[in-house]
Amino acid sequence: MRLAILGTGRMGALRAALLAQRADVSEVVLAGGDRERTAATVAGRAPATVAEALAAAPDGVIVASATARHAEHLEACAELGVPVLCEKPLALTVADTTALIATLERAGVPAQVGFQRRFDTGLRALRDCVADGTVGTVYSLRITARDAEPSPEHFIPSSGGMFRDMHVHDFDLARWVSGREVATVYATGTVRAHERYARHGDVDTTAIVLTLDDGTPVTIDGTRHDPRGQDVRVEVAGRRDVVVAGLSARTPLRTVDPDGLAPAGRGWESSYERFAPAYAAETDAFVALVRDRGPSPCPPSAALEALRIADACEESRATGLPVALR
Repeated sequence: MRLAILGTGRMGALRAALLAQRADVSEVVLAGGDRERTAATVAGRAPATVAEALAAAPDGVIVASATARHAEHLEACAELGVPVLCEKPLALTVADTTALIATLERAGVPAQVGFQRRFDTGLRALRDCVADGTVGTVYSLRITARDAEPSPEHFIPSSGGMFRDMHVHDFDLARWVSGREVATVYATGTVRAHERYARHGDVDTTAIVLTLDDGTPVTIDGTRHDPRGQDVRVEVAGRRDVVVAGLSARTPLRTVDPDGLAPAGRGWESSYERFAPAYAAETDAFVALVRDRGPSPCPPSAALEALRIADACEESRATGLPVALR
């Protein structure tokens, strides 16, 4: 099959490298708006524009362009009628996301959203423990999300803010792991160290409480910087068992208990390193979607629901009050 990748940033290059390893993908066309950057990314092959890549009639398209261009690129994929994998978010507003989903559905285009954590081995096992009753009645979920390094300043104004850019992954995990919907949201956020976020009305540290529709509480803590590396952990406490994903020899923690167990290896330097196997599995799933046209493993509705929760967090931070999702 022939696939097109729109966007030559880190995600576009990552997807291209993963697809290059597959025998069932005969050609990968990498396209961007900047010919010099595109030429450097494709390593010797002729660079393509987005229009050229789409005109080449690919069997599937990966949208890894800047968020501001996702809408036009998804609409172009709908016109082609080919499966699409879009990195999150589809758009930065609920209205725009809803409109894009409707466009894709009218065109009958299978679409997959880039929530790679759904393909992490540990997180999938954690979800299974909830689904099969291993943990029993779920008492609570706890999610920790810490970036290894703060974002460069030029990225912050167009990111949508910490809730929409970073925590959408955690909001998706809360729904996916629990199998429940979020009923209410309470969120707070502040700038503790990196003033670049304050200059753009954003935060670098958050604390969030979600209440699921069955009353289960979910707590989420996040920071834009962790001096020991990328840290993503999810803990489920239940009546029969307590299980955690993301706790390993490379988890960036240092214990101060004299008899404590401390991770022995170095921490992950980025999300790309922390979730490298998940990105590969996610890309494999998209190739299968292109080949078989089966159900999407991560449908666009997941992005819409995560964005609705993010918007509620922004409202809660602004008002200091809980927000009910309807």
